[in-house]
Amino acid sequence: MEIAKTIGNNIKNARKFKNLTQSAVAKQLNMTQQQYSRFENGVFELNYSQIVQICTLLNITPNEIFGFDIQ
Repeated sequence: MEIAKTIGNNIKNARKFKNLTQSAVAKQLNMTQQQYSRFENGVFELNYSQIVQICTLLNITPNEIFGFDIQ
């Protein structure tokens, strides 16, 4: 569950950097704000499709979501 919280925090930071609300992101992912909030809080884990959608929407890489620092 620790990984889910790290991923959620990274997604939250990327969303805030883009000045988007949870509701705006949730709408793009075809879910409610409450459902999306559970991802950011590490309660639910993302599936592959959701990872790709979030990366595209927030213009980030999976490495950034997972917190990998590859040089």
